[in-house]
Amino acid sequence: MVYKTRNVCSTKIDFDVQDNKVVNVKFTNGCSGNTQGVARLVEGMDIDEVISRLEGIPCGGRPTSCPDQLAQALKTYKAGQN
Repeated sequence: MVYKTRNVCSTKIDFDVQDNKVVNVKFTNGCSGNTQGVARLVEGMDIDEVISRLEGIPCGGRPTSCPDQLAQALKTYKAGQN
């Protein structure tokens, strides 16, 4: 899935879900070290666990962040599966 981010430095997040696990996460733009770190940490993690851990994280006075946007992307993905 490709998710267009909102109100953060990254512009999109590409990811796949296999057997309810998040895989192949790639942020476009944003803080390279941070986004690569988040992508590696969530690799193979259960989709609901990722949402639970990342949702609501703010950044630099903004009410959202790249990790929060990943949580939003996963929620969008889940909503489309029902």
